[in-house]
Amino acid sequence: MEPDLFTAAAEDRQEKDPAGSPLAVRMRPRTLDEVVGQQHLLKPGSPLRRLVGDDKEGGPGGPSDKGGGGRRAGGGPAGPSSVFLWGPPGIGKTTLAYVVSRATNKRFVELSAITAGVKEVRAVIDGARRASGGFGKETVLFLDEIHRFSKAQQDSLLPAVENRWVTLIAATTENPYFSVISPLLSRSLLLTLEPLTDDDLRWLLRRALSDARGLAGSVTLPEDTEGHLLRIAGGDARRALTALEAGAGSALSKGEKEITLQTLEESVDRAAVKYDRDGDQHYDVASALIKSIRGSDVDAALHYLARMIEAGEDPRFIARRLMISASEDIGLADPTALQTAVAAAQAVAMIGFPEARITLSQATIALALAPKSNAAYLAIDAALADVRAGQAGAVPPHLRDSHYKGAQKLGHGQGYQYPHDLPGGIAAQQYAPDEVHGKRYYDPTRHGAEARYADVAERVRARLRAASGEAATE
Repeated sequence: MEPDLFTAAAEDRQEKDPAGSPLAVRMRPRTLDEVVGQQHLLKPGSPLRRLVGDDKEGGPGGPSDKGGGGRRAGGGPAGPSSVFLWGPPGIGKTTLAYVVSRATNKRFVELSAITAGVKEVRAVIDGARRASGGFGKETVLFLDEIHRFSKAQQDSLLPAVENRWVTLIAATTENPYFSVISPLLSRSLLLTLEPLTDDDLRWLLRRALSDARGLAGSVTLPEDTEGHLLRIAGGDARRALTALEAGAGSALSKGEKEITLQTLEESVDRAAVKYDRDGDQHYDVASALIKSIRGSDVDAALHYLARMIEAGEDPRFIARRLMISASEDIGLADPTALQTAVAAAQAVAMIGFPEARITLSQATIALALAPKSNAAYLAIDAALADVRAGQAGAVPPHLRDSHYKGAQKLGHGQGYQYPHDLPGGIAAQQYAPDEVHGKRYYDPTRHGAEARYADVAERVRARLRAASGEAATE
């Protein structure tokens, strides 16, 4: 809701005594230029720049609007649209709204979908119409966690957004195409926030260490401690600053001027994982995960998965390794393994950490306990070896394309038997080129579901051999 006397008093105390606020709050950017990351959304003329009047025409020092004493804030017939800020937690959605609230001379109202409902939304809209009609004052509504609103609650926003009674800034961690009604989304701009990189967080931490609003140089952060802090953060700026504050408080209480790795571990209760995402440990642990799955040791596989997650490994990398394992080590012994791995990869891409850990665990357990077969892996490699060795003869004439003009004169397609017209759906005719005719690449195991494929393959091969009067060559 709009700030009341108590909120204003709290903000006044925060200004006078910044040390009483959390470090993450004290280090909030005051202007768009102080925002870390998201530079693709902060270019000149972008919706956010125009919303705060920081575009080419109405930036600092530019002409004021009729409200007086401020920036133009991009009004008029081409004023800024309502926007949706979509991205994972801790990468700047609330921060961008906070910057807008400080920089614009518009009326700013904040609601959270966790606690607000239709009644509160209608009150804001009514207030916006009064402010616009009575004082010519535009309203910016920041609505956090909008995906928690029901369809009916989101519908209540439509008239205000469509008529621009309010400029909506809505934040969500879930895909708006699934969680937001289409009419509301079509009347707004969707801005996708990118995950913060380690370099972004490193710059943020170093600014917090030196800035007067932050720790003002009271402690230092060695390289190994900084690396562990970045892993703990997992791309979340709020988490990074919270952990830094905890480590600094612990160091200062012990009379130390340096946040050692041990001090940080003690203060956040997270041991440093000896794992370098760009070094040998990255490949060693990933290799151990796959070999544990191949060896059906589900507990060892979960251990290595946990080490990768705790070290801040990209969940998409882990999911890709699981998809490879599903085909290389399981194959047709359990045809559902690949489906499980692919579904896990898609889910991980949509939800991200921390929830993705559950999906990765489910897939890892399923793959580790599945029957194993590398027959598909061996089959394609054997076929590739023959092709690379030059055994790639001409396609038999009856299999060649016969649909283009003149193909029949060349004999293409003549004598081809259509399997669907025959009993059992099998046409006993030559399919492979002469060079590899009768060659056997797929050698199925009797593990799990592949036993059925082995039986089918043997029956079909026997029928093809009987028809041709030839024995299969190994």
